[in-house]
Amino acid sequence: MDLTEVAPGLHLLPLGISNAYLWRSTMGATLIDTGPPGSGPAIRGALQHLGVPPEELRQIVLTHFHDDHAGSAAEVAGWSGAQVIVGAGDAAFVRGERSGPPPTFTPAEEQLHAVVAADLQPAPACGVDREVTDQDVLDLGDDAIVLSVPGHTPGSIALHVPAAGLLITGDTIAEHQGQVVLGPFNIDRDAAWQSLQQLAELDVEVACFGHGEPVIGSASSALRRAIDPFG
Repeated sequence: MDLTEVAPGLHLLPLGISNAYLWRSTMGATLIDTGPPGSGPAIRGALQHLGVPPEELRQIVLTHFHDDHAGSAAEVAGWSGAQVIVGAGDAAFVRGERSGPPPTFTPAEEQLHAVVAADLQPAPACGVDREVTDQDVLDLGDDAIVLSVPGHTPGSIALHVPAAGLLITGDTIAEHQGQVVLGPFNIDRDAAWQSLQQLAELDVEVACFGHGEPVIGSASSALRRAIDPFG
């Protein structure tokens, strides 16, 4: 796996069709998203490469319930013992208590989804140790503020780390062909766009997305120029 340190202590883990991120501090390690089902060995290999024993993985934060982000949460939690943290609006879907609502596709998104999700398997149900809501704080070494960003899913969350000038957006925002864009495959496109605008008001230098390359340097400006190419 080609690991990239996008900010001090934060590594991008490319897991096929989606990204995960590993935050390491003196408090231990936190994994943000887990990729599609079957990503556990790659995640374990990334930890080993970075010199992080599995038992140092304290937390798994899921930005939303979709299979390409929560797909390996149960597996990784099983071998690491990490606490699983999910936005309250998505927790029942992660637990497998209910099926999550499907996206409302635009014609362009139908074509894209047929390609990128052709072989995507469903995520196994995973226990949730903590449900979070807007403005909750997670201890990642530096405090990370949970931001509720509904639209992509009911309980989508982003993480803002003010001390690091860092934003992790989940799928509310993506990078596509060098452009920051509204993430596709939303249950409520208008709400997702409003959430994007909310995130664009933050003062951040680095923005990390569930899909595509991070923006490193002057990220706020890039977020404010975001477009919706799939509408």
